[in-house]
Amino acid sequence: MKFLTLRFVFLVSTCLCFYSCQKEPEPVLPNIIFILTDDQGWGDLGVHGNDTIETPTLDRLKSEGASFTKFYVSPLCAPSRASFLSGKYHLKTGTVSVSQGMERMRASERTIAEILSDKGYATGCFGKWHNGSNYPENPQGQGFNEFVGFTAGHWNNYFDTQLEHNGEMRPTKGYISDVITDESMSFIERNKDQPFFCYIPYNAPHGPFQVPERYFQKYKDKGLKDRLAAIYGMCENVDDNVARILNQLDELALTDNTIVIFATDNGPNGRRYNGAMKGVKGHVDEGGVRVPLFVKWPHKVPAGKEIEALSSHIDLLPTLLDMIGSDIPDGLDGVSLAPTLFNSDHTMPARKIYTHVNFMTNMTPYPGAIRDGRYVLTVKKEGNELYDLTKDPAQKQDLIATDTVVAEALTRQYQSWYEDAISFVTAAPSIPAGFAEYDQVHLTVQEADFTDSLKFKEGHGWANDWLVNWKSDQDRISWNLTVKDSTTYRVLVKYTVPAADLGSQLVVTTGDQAVQATIDKAFDPEYLPSPDRVPRIEVFEKMWATLDLGKIQLVPGANSLQLQASLVSGSQVCEFKEIVLEKD
Repeated sequence: MKFLTLRFVFLVSTCLCFYSCQKEPEPVLPNIIFILTDDQGWGDLGVHGNDTIETPTLDRLKSEGASFTKFYVSPLCAPSRASFLSGKYHLKTGTVSVSQGMERMRASERTIAEILSDKGYATGCFGKWHNGSNYPENPQGQGFNEFVGFTAGHWNNYFDTQLEHNGEMRPTKGYISDVITDESMSFIERNKDQPFFCYIPYNAPHGPFQVPERYFQKYKDKGLKDRLAAIYGMCENVDDNVARILNQLDELALTDNTIVIFATDNGPNGRRYNGAMKGVKGHVDEGGVRVPLFVKWPHKVPAGKEIEALSSHIDLLPTLLDMIGSDIPDGLDGVSLAPTLFNSDHTMPARKIYTHVNFMTNMTPYPGAIRDGRYVLTVKKEGNELYDLTKDPAQKQDLIATDTVVAEALTRQYQSWYEDAISFVTAAPSIPAGFAEYDQVHLTVQEADFTDSLKFKEGHGWANDWLVNWKSDQDRISWNLTVKDSTTYRVLVKYTVPAADLGSQLVVTTGDQAVQATIDKAFDPEYLPSPDRVPRIEVFEKMWATLDLGKIQLVPGANSLQLQASLVSGSQVCEFKEIVLEKD
């Protein structure tokens, strides 16, 4: 009897344990691929009525998922990227413009990559970053486990170029969009057994306009001029590469559990077919900021669904988090579009979308815009304009003088938004240094203060430019840094100089420290071959020599570093690109 009782107790406890241990299975988190192109307008897709360009893969992506017909971004590259990554208007992230340090996003902003990484996602970024070059503002500091690409606003050569891989430059072979795709696919293959977030910001069709011959000639044969043939060829090449990624998902049986998103970062880089919309890249009118957004998730997002709800780049982060069942952080400007994607009966609440563009350093409220789904008020230096987009999508009839009540209300709302957003912007943020996670700090000429006699080679001070006309020992080049931990760095100067001008002496000072060296090696190379289809506006690419000045120690807190020539031996000191601080 005692044996039977013990046996009964054992059986009951075993059953109870079995049932109590049967937990609901953990939900399988979907993979996420976010494809972003650079300067590709709404009209640079066959599916949007362009009967010249061929983009069958992106056209199919639209039909296989949902598309947003009123999706807005910023008028320029870096601001849009900051908003996509942060869920906030770009001014609130510290990103103001596209160069001279104004493209940088504050490291304290919590990006979609950081949030997903904390949830167990493998995170990779492949292509153009454009939101900060030094840690912790670079991709690794903002949540990406792996990065292959470039952090600047554009790249100078698209064939057989060098790209950064987790902080180290390495040579690549082939066309840059193909290389970016190769790296993305390698990342997907390596992480196929865990959830991954793959961010693919292609730099096409941003200039300089370089594209493989077969794409270029195809559009030349259609009668297009060189510039447009190159742009359309670059877009079609991206389309082919997107096909490679989608085919890989099929081969790995990942398609059904992968959210694929496609968007572009601003309107077209030049006047070409863009529907009937007014404006191009850099403009706050429809053509400068209304772009495609396609979202595909088989069996979750209805195929072929078109959504007219007012939407924006600030919505990407909350939407993705909502789609995977995650909490949405407070303090975002964006809202989740997931209810509209999943539920055909859901109606988005009324909202307003704000736009601002700043080209260089002088912050002003214009150009800007506010949209409420019907009206757009554009705020411009020459005067505000008001259009009823439901009746006048091409913005041909300005209502500013007749619909004064609407105009005044929208003007007040825009001004209130701008004053709030601009309060987050700090002038000339210092360069971060002294982090254990990264061995180098790049002090580029774009982020330097320098005497007026020095000039940018190209003139604008865009990415990859350098300084010329350095002829005097009175010239100064300086940078402000904020250092986390005391760190010893070797000071490496990147320069070129002909033999006739050898012998100048460079000195770098910081605090009471000074290091110096003489330029005793001539290095005056030709520009690297650049197979541009049309004359470029960017600087050409060339190699640079390195002059080692010695070691300095940067202390925690604010530091200032200054470069000058203590001796000028020829007609110029050198052409100067940057200082690299390298941990000793």
